[in-house]
Amino acid sequence: MNPVTAPALIDLLRSKSLRCTFAESLTGGMAACGLVDVPGASDVFDGSIVSYSDDFKINVLGVPREVIDDKTAVSAECAVSMAEGALRLSNADISVSVTGYAGPGNGPDGTPCGTVYIGYADRNGIGFEAKLFDGTRDDVRRATRDAAYALMYGRALQL
Repeated sequence: MNPVTAPALIDLLRSKSLRCTFAESLTGGMAACGLVDVPGASDVFDGSIVSYSDDFKINVLGVPREVIDDKTAVSAECAVSMAEGALRLSNADISVSVTGYAGPGNGPDGTPCGTVYIGYADRNGIGFEAKLFDGTRDDVRRATRDAAYALMYGRALQL
């Protein structure tokens, strides 16, 4: 299956009059950058919040401290909460978040490098996808961006 490209995602969102937003951790803004590289992205893109630190996730996106303390920042619960926070802070119809370990090495709790959670929030609900990507740090980050685009595309089809 071919990855969803930023232009294809923008075209779909535009055709459905939908706006989107991201909450990005391990990708550090890659998802947003890919969209704004496409002329006309402002028709559909509200913005992205790069929330790299735990405190930023808590203080800006509203991730409950208990989620970070009990489940860690690399968890399904954190990804969903990040997506909900970005949606709440925006005028978007759909929000996708990414959190994970890009490496090198495993997470502090032994979670394997390449473990990624991609959360979503939209009017039809909330949820997440769990992924395990191989490769270098850059490979994991690019694969995460591509998976975030694919998840947003699939959610947009349902709206």
